[in-house]
Amino acid sequence: MKRAIVIGAGIAGPCVALALARAGISATIYETYDASASLAAGAWLTVAVNGLDAMRTIGVHERVKAAGFPSRTIELCSGTGRVLGAVPIGGSLADGTVTHTLKRADLYRVVSEEARRRGIEIVHGKRFTGATITRGGRVVASFDDGDGVEGDVLIGADGVRSRVREVIDPGAPRPRYTGLLNVGGVTRCASVDLAPGTYRMIFGHRCFFGITVSTSGEIWWFANPARREEPTRDELASDDWRAQLIELASADRSPLAEVIAATDGALVATCQYDVPRVPTWSRGPIVVIGDAAHAASPSSGQGASMAAEDAVELARCLRDVDDVGAALAAYESMRRARVERVVAHGARMGSTKTLGPVGRWARDLVMPWVLRMQSEEANERSLAWLFQHRIDWDARVTSAAVA
Repeated sequence: MKRAIVIGAGIAGPCVALALARAGISATIYETYDASASLAAGAWLTVAVNGLDAMRTIGVHERVKAAGFPSRTIELCSGTGRVLGAVPIGGSLADGTVTHTLKRADLYRVVSEEARRRGIEIVHGKRFTGATITRGGRVVASFDDGDGVEGDVLIGADGVRSRVREVIDPGAPRPRYTGLLNVGGVTRCASVDLAPGTYRMIFGHRCFFGITVSTSGEIWWFANPARREEPTRDELASDDWRAQLIELASADRSPLAEVIAATDGALVATCQYDVPRVPTWSRGPIVVIGDAAHAASPSSGQGASMAAEDAVELARCLRDVDDVGAALAAYESMRRARVERVVAHGARMGSTKTLGPVGRWARDLVMPWVLRMQSEEANERSLAWLFQHRIDWDARVTSAAVA
């Protein structure tokens, strides 16, 4: 039986360990931070239908759905309050399942609890520092406490600032700041005229905002303020974010200023990053998946879904191809074109959030016409490549995929 070392216990790490377990491959996950750090991380996200289909393969989709709520439609609005149009979010699976929204911490909790329930060990407080490939083709992972762990394959699921990516290729591209920040929160102490499960995306005069209402009546919101220069850590943790966002929202005809004012707790900003094309995903028995290999802007709405797809495809390759290096090459061959298309899609979506006055005028003029000309079915077909992607777990990975 092959033995896998997984670096990173975020979303991709437990997902790949669960997929490997189904393939008959044992895995241990090593994580720098303690479990409470993951449960406190991030605000909320969407898992699209393609991601839920991959999560069905590893047996967590029902728990993921139960932790969130269905999201079916995006309503697009200008800062003047004008509705520009509406588009569906990715269609549905055969059983009617649609895209779901949930807190990032809840997704971490679901996948990590399921991994532990199935006997997968998650070791916290282990900072990965490097790796050595043995003469026999195995790999030894090193940690900052002096420990070393040997396995048949080392999988870097350690995110956008991946250390494993650097070990594979010291010249690998660094994360790229997109010029946008993320700030968000949840509140019940405001009133919004919005059906549960519908997103309202607001192309504001000064900032892009999003808002949705959960099935329990909570208001979930986010803002993407633009900053040309990447903020410092202290600037991101500023106590002034609430006032700044209320000021940005006050230029628009929307409920966001009221919603932000009603949100309890500190508001902390994070930077949006993507990663330029990573030329090498693997070296010998070492490979990267998820954001470590191909971080897309959050504007793509596909980060968690791509991690789940990667996990399933990598497990299939390691299950069916005896030579580890060849299996990793097959995985990259099967995934690269798709994920790079997703990264490009996310970059395009992000670019529409920071238009100047002329660009906003043109968008507000053209977008309603375009959306009226396209039926809901045509809109779904245009993104079928993204949302209708399905992985056949039982299909064997052949030598053609390796080539």
